[in-house]
Amino acid sequence: MIRLATADDLDAVVALHTEARATYYRGHVPDADFEGPEALARSRAAWAAAVDGGRVLCAERGGRVVGIAASGVRDGVMTLSQLHVLPSRWRVGVGAELHAACVDAWREAGVTGARLEVFEKNERAQAFYAAHGWTPDPEHPRDGDHLVLRLTLGPDEE
Repeated sequence: MIRLATADDLDAVVALHTEARATYYRGHVPDADFEGPEALARSRAAWAAAVDGGRVLCAERGGRVVGIAASGVRDGVMTLSQLHVLPSRWRVGVGAELHAACVDAWREAGVTGARLEVFEKNERAQAFYAAHGWTPDPEHPRDGDHLVLRLTLGPDEE
């Protein structure tokens, strides 16, 4: 089931985000950048604001949050800022369901395009996004150590 996150989900959302990020950042950036107390405090505050703003979707299985996605308009462009799945639930369709729910919501809102940034070392995520129609942004292909991708939304495409 895909549903809007609530304040009651905050602990699960932050824990999932931390675990998922560790899988692609570990060995590439210092652990404190994604698991240290300051990083966790920043993460919790950001997720709390996103949940309060109604910008977070949760994928739930058996009463447990197993995936999360957050999006919103940044600099005038719909931005998929987060999409994470518990590593133990990779490759079973959770990410695809979350992605589809985001795309459906964007279309309903009249959005015709979206952007995201993906860590350059996260090849698994890059492959996921490519399979869902995201392509490199020709005008701004990078932002630091992240690749910038774009998705054009047609009426019947994903």
